[in-house]
Amino acid sequence: MKKSQRVKKNEDFQKVFKKGKSVANRQFVVYSYRKEDQLEFRIGLSVGKKIGNAVTRNRIKRYIRQAFLEMKDELKNDRDYVIIARHQAAALDFHETKKSLQHVLRIAKAFKSKQA
Repeated sequence: MKKSQRVKKNEDFQKVFKKGKSVANRQFVVYSYRKEDQLEFRIGLSVGKKIGNAVTRNRIKRYIRQAFLEMKDELKNDRDYVIIARHQAAALDFHETKKSLQHVLRIAKAFKSKQA
């Protein structure tokens, strides 16, 4: 993922939390916030220390980034997404992670109209 595709600043995270819509399943909570005139979506990741050690947390973040990279053509570009991993996400492999993210993003209506 390019740096331009990441939500980095605290103020951007807070804006997504306060003004965005949230949906969740057992593994992930996804906040999405619509931003006009944005050319590509951005994602922010939050994996808390309660979920596991650094190796586990980094693996989860890698899986999420790769899943978004594979779904980038299907997602709406005018959004900021913040993904919060829940405890059950630590037990998933990549394919289960991607499937779970697709599920929660479908609920959030994040896909372009052809897949919704």
